[in-house]
Order: sequence, then C-alpha cells, then structure tokens
Amino acid sequence: MGFKPDLSNSGGPTAPNWHKELALRLMSCRPELKGKLLTEGTWDFQIVDELKPQAEDLVVVKSRYSGFANTTLDAELKSRGIRYLFFVGIATNVCVETTLRHAFVLDYWPILITDAVMAAGPPAMQEATLFNVETYFGWTIPAAEFIAKV
Repeated sequence: MGFKPDLSNSGGPTAPNWHKELALRLMSCRPELKGKLLTEGTWDFQIVDELKPQAEDLVVVKSRYSGFANTTLDAELKSRGIRYLFFVGIATNVCVETTLRHAFVLDYWPILITDAVMAAGPPAMQEATLFNVETYFGWTIPAAEFIAKV
C-alpha cells in the first residue's frame, strides 16, 4: 500500500481514507512527514528483497485497505482465469480482511493462510478475523497443510 508523493491518490481531506489510514493521519498531523510515509519510492513502500517480484509477477499498487479498490486487480485476475485466492500478509484484520471480503463479493474463493498473517492490535483481532472468514467470507488453512496439498 502506498501513495503518490503529492498524495493525489489518497482521496484528500474529503475522503474517509484521509482520516483513518494511519500514515495519512500522521502526515496530516506532521506536515514535515508529507510524502515520506508509505510513499512510492520511499523505503517503507519498497518490497523486501526476499519477496522481490519476478519479471512475470503481477504487482498492483493499492492506496486503500482493499487491494481491489481503485486498482486493476479484479480485471487482471479475471483475464488470467484465476478464481481461488490465497491470502497472507499484514494486517489480518485490516488490509487482508478487507481485500478478502472484497474478493468474496466479487465471487472469488478466498482462502486465508492462518499462520502467514498478523493482526494489527491485540490477539482478539486475529481471532475475530479468523471467525469472520471461516463463518462468512471464505476458508482458512494453516501453512503446513497448504504446502502439503500443493
């Protein structure tokens, strides 16, 4: 998740994203940080070397909690005939869950790798997301079981 240096893709002060997304709130409160947090080209926007995308990998930059909001992700997946999505990442109860729910309503089959995600906040947040996914929005599986089935 990241923003353009001028924050033109943040939604601005009239958008809820401006008032709730942590980096945007911090940059709003501390003007000297504008364009320095979760901004394209900065250190905290970069993908770590161990996960560096390969030439054939699809990279979608998002500026909202959902990877589908204002991106080409849905079109890219559909053009490739992809229906099953496996979810890993941070934060389980924010970006991961938001994207997973969005995938569900777009008729994808979302599967959360339970021990490859980490929640923002106390452990109850992780438990709540796992409950929501298992009950309403998809399926869950531990990494070892996933790897054994691949």
